[in-house]
Amino acid sequence: MISLTDVRRLHLADVTLPGSDDVCPVFGFAITHEDGVVIVDTGIGDGHPGIDALYRPRRRPLIQQLSALKIAPTDVSAIINTHLHFDHCGDNRLFPGTPILVQRAEYEAAQEPAYTVPDWVTFPDACFQLLDGETEVLPDLTIVPTPGHTPGHQSVVLNTNEGLMTIAGQAAYTADEFARPQEPHPRGLDGAWDREKCLESLRRLRDLGARRVFFSHDAAVWEPS
Repeated sequence: MISLTDVRRLHLADVTLPGSDDVCPVFGFAITHEDGVVIVDTGIGDGHPGIDALYRPRRRPLIQQLSALKIAPTDVSAIINTHLHFDHCGDNRLFPGTPILVQRAEYEAAQEPAYTVPDWVTFPDACFQLLDGETEVLPDLTIVPTPGHTPGHQSVVLNTNEGLMTIAGQAAYTADEFARPQEPHPRGLDGAWDREKCLESLRRLRDLGARRVFFSHDAAVWEPS
């Protein structure tokens, strides 16, 4: 069983959202498992002038954060991308040859123009493992499809020593939206690729009865009241 202390949230960047002064955090996660370290989302890559100009990212380098946790790149056994938007897969390139687990529907969607930064997806030695539905990746670590924000969005469910924990990704934009989907966030349900599928995914995650739920763009952690 995974210890809750083996799940670390990584604050990978802050971005300023276009057309506003709103600053949005970008989080990834490092899960230390007996079979290796699993990274959930790798944040924003560098070297893209358009992204830099539009979002003004203030990056917190992934490798430095892993090093502070005494994790070397060679310790990473798998990357899980909740989805392939640029702020979730940008530093996949730092792990050539490492399995990258995504839903097949997401990989196919990412081939469309303007979906993501192509070079951050199809870089040399990218090693994608395409999934078709729920998959137990390692003991006590399961990927659950949660489409809605994107066609192939997925979340991660962990069986920990303190109960189920979910890394929801962007299945909900905030903890408040997860708790009260009837009060959607304009950049969450109201901006989803498919609002109804997003609602279905939220219901599925809520029905799991997790003790803690983490999000890609909200520092708040949802816990049952």
